[in-house]
Amino acid sequence: MMALATFKGGIHPPDKKDIAKDSAIKEAKSPQRVVIPLSQHLGAPCKPIVSIGQEVKKGEVIGEPGGFVSAPVHSSVSGKVIAIAEFPNTMGRMVNSIVIENDCKEEWTSLKDNPDYIKLSADELKEKVKAAGIVGMGGAAFPTLVKLSPPKEKPIDTIIINGAECEPYLTADYRLMLEKSSD
Repeated sequence: MMALATFKGGIHPPDKKDIAKDSAIKEAKSPQRVVIPLSQHLGAPCKPIVSIGQEVKKGEVIGEPGGFVSAPVHSSVSGKVIAIAEFPNTMGRMVNSIVIENDCKEEWTSLKDNPDYIKLSADELKEKVKAAGIVGMGGAAFPTLVKLSPPKEKPIDTIIINGAECEPYLTADYRLMLEKSSD
């Protein structure tokens, strides 16, 4: 029987963080058209809740979760839905997507904020996480609500927010925490 080949230490490329860590975040020019996949996370794809010709605003829910391991998808622009069709996602797989023609008005949907979130119950906080469509930043984009829903006999008493970026060159999360820490 042949032994499984292993190696020590893994791969540790130079991180090159110095290149961008001191550069402020710059807002990118808004695209004329966006293609928003309804399957952006591990789990069930979302179902479209908009129709062709419908006007949408930034932050508006355009896809509702298709299961527990799923997260809603929101519009990144204001404008008009011009198509609902299959497009390749970031992995090259064809997925149902919503195409929006950007009106460049940058109009936001009214957000239901609760500045006194400390007084919310655990269930109320989980509902806000679910509604916001928060997912992990890893490749699977695992829905955070699932991580916040352990078995009842294992309650959560502490939440750790990991802002470390392990990828070479990337400093966007670092800059976001520096520039928007009061938000």
